[in-house]
Amino acid sequence: MEVNRDEAERCIDIAEKYIRAGDREKAVKFLYKAEKLYPSQKAQALLEALLRNGTAAGSSKPSMSSNGGETRRRKTTSNTEEKENTEANGEIQHEYTSEQLEAVKRVKKCKDYYEILGVTKDAQEDDLKKAYRKLALKMHPDKNHAPGAAEAFKSIGNAYAILSDTKKRKEYDLYGEEKPQHTTNHRHRHYYYDDYTRGFEAEISPEDLFNMFFGGGFPTGEVHVHRRRTPRRHNRREEDGERRTATVTHAMWLQMVPLLLLVFMSLLSSLWVSDPIFSLNRRGDYKDERTTSNLKVMYYVKKDFLKEHHNSLLRIERQVEETHLDNLRTSCWREQQYKENMMMRARYYGDRDLYRKAQQMTTPNCDRINKLYGG
Repeated sequence: MEVNRDEAERCIDIAEKYIRAGDREKAVKFLYKAEKLYPSQKAQALLEALLRNGTAAGSSKPSMSSNGGETRRRKTTSNTEEKENTEANGEIQHEYTSEQLEAVKRVKKCKDYYEILGVTKDAQEDDLKKAYRKLALKMHPDKNHAPGAAEAFKSIGNAYAILSDTKKRKEYDLYGEEKPQHTTNHRHRHYYYDDYTRGFEAEISPEDLFNMFFGGGFPTGEVHVHRRRTPRRHNRREEDGERRTATVTHAMWLQMVPLLLLVFMSLLSSLWVSDPIFSLNRRGDYKDERTTSNLKVMYYVKKDFLKEHHNSLLRIERQVEETHLDNLRTSCWREQQYKENMMMRARYYGDRDLYRKAQQMTTPNCDRINKLYGG
């Protein structure tokens, strides 16, 4: 591959620098690396010369006039070694703040999933969601480049995935302080895990969970990340784009599975279940309009409704009002969640216009509930 060829030539250039500096060991290391990436006659010739004579043809060790010169040479070599290794591997060095590093260290020091999210053991679903949103935005590897941020982000995802699942949360809590120790034998060695996971790992990946909360991928608009550019930046961006697209597609399918199951179950149940007594919308045979006596909720029935159900009108009207209120509560919850997410994004990006728009957003279904109860 051409990419490997460029990297191999870069390794050869670095090796020649070490040959001129008299550092045979590092020169051999980079020449071996060049051979692995893209074999060439130049690298082979330099290797043979180094292994046979201790120096390459056309190059010789510079003689140092004093111990001071030797010290200066070693210092220069050690200062540039890390930089050249980074250039040879094609890595991108990212900047991060001390606050980001401290946040990563805090997560790594945690003893259980509750401590990772910063919630109590009696935390409800809303508390878990708020804690996850806050930490996930702060710890996502696209935002936080501190060492260990990826592992911390995974720990946060695992914590929410386990604690938001009622069954897994109960099993997780059952262990208490008695953490399980599992051993596996691999090449005559025993490995133990004895940590906050207690053997519980999420079935969904941290990226998929993040996409389900924030609609796919880390929001990159208006976010400026300072980084050093390398020749491989374009290729990495394409790979990240393809990987993110695949992740979003997978997350969309996961979200559609419950809907497809619901449709299938509805079709299956319609084969055995009789027609409902009432409908909140005018449709088909439900044409006769009626209103409940308590909350004045409008509903529709069939022509022979009174003849069949005249002895159970109060019970049916209570069912109508409960169904109507359930629909309003569900719609109200969705409106509040959408408004809350928009305000959170506006605060995160410092977008005043978006924040003002979120504040002015109405919640008509919530208003209807208040009107029914409060008048």
